[in-house]
Amino acid sequence: MTTYEVESIATVVGGHTRVQDDYQGGVESIIRLNKAYPLETLQGIDGFSHLTVTWRFHLAQPEDVQLHARSPRGNSQWAATGTFVHRNHRRPNQLAISYPRLLGVDGRDLRVADLDAVDGTPVVDLAPYFHEMGPRGAVHQPAWPGEMLTDYWRAAVERP
Repeated sequence: MTTYEVESIATVVGGHTRVQDDYQGGVESIIRLNKAYPLETLQGIDGFSHLTVTWRFHLAQPEDVQLHARSPRGNSQWAATGTFVHRNHRRPNQLAISYPRLLGVDGRDLRVADLDAVDGTPVVDLAPYFHEMGPRGAVHQPAWPGEMLTDYWRAAVERP
């Protein structure tokens, strides 16, 4: 198996203060580019509405990885699915990809909304979202992701 070493390029500042399964919407945070990168690496990014952000579940532990089929969120009403069918920290590399809205740029700070990472999260890559690079053709999925994620993007202030 090939191993890669990856360094973070930025850090999430503010926003969510704890890990949670739902109520990710409406929260603003900053993606702060590391000082090792010149400001010109962000030149032109303000022309885009959304970013593609790859980040690490830094609060997860290696022992959290589960290489077996299991029901999403432990709910037996949903069929057990394999490790690579889930989008959580229990996958081997504990990475996530999010598509937050870019609200503004101030030097090294990218102000975003709807980034489902917590304060202090290391960002390993970011790029603007290109519509042309999104899925081609019709997208389909089983019913359970829609059922499970009903409250995922509900505003954090609307929590019951």
